[in-house]
Amino acid sequence: MIREVATLSIKAGMRNDFESAFRHASSILEAARGYITHELHKCVEAADRYMVIVQWHSLKEHAVGFRHTVQYEQWNALLEAYYESPPQVEHYVQIPVHLK
Repeated sequence: MIREVATLSIKAGMRNDFESAFRHASSILEAARGYITHELHKCVEAADRYMVIVQWHSLKEHAVGFRHTVQYEQWNALLEAYYESPPQVEHYVQIPVHLK
C-alpha cells in the first residue's frame, strides 16, 4: 500500500466552493482502480492550505493508472480552477514503529 500526499494552496475566498467541488470529485476518485480510501484536511495555521491523503494499492495504480485516465481529467477539471499554484504531490510508504 502507498499513500499519496498532496498539498493544495487554494485561491483566496474560494475555500467553501473548493470543499464542495472536492466532495463532488470524490466519487470519481473512489471509482478509480487501485483506490483504497482518501481524506481531506484543512490547515489550522493557513486556512487556504489543504492536504489530501489518498491510499492506493500501488504507486503504479496511481501514477500510471489513474493519472492517465479520463477519470483523472474529470477530477482535475473539477478542481484545478481553485488552485493558487500546482499541487505538491509525494508518495509515502508506512514504516512500522510499534514494538511487540
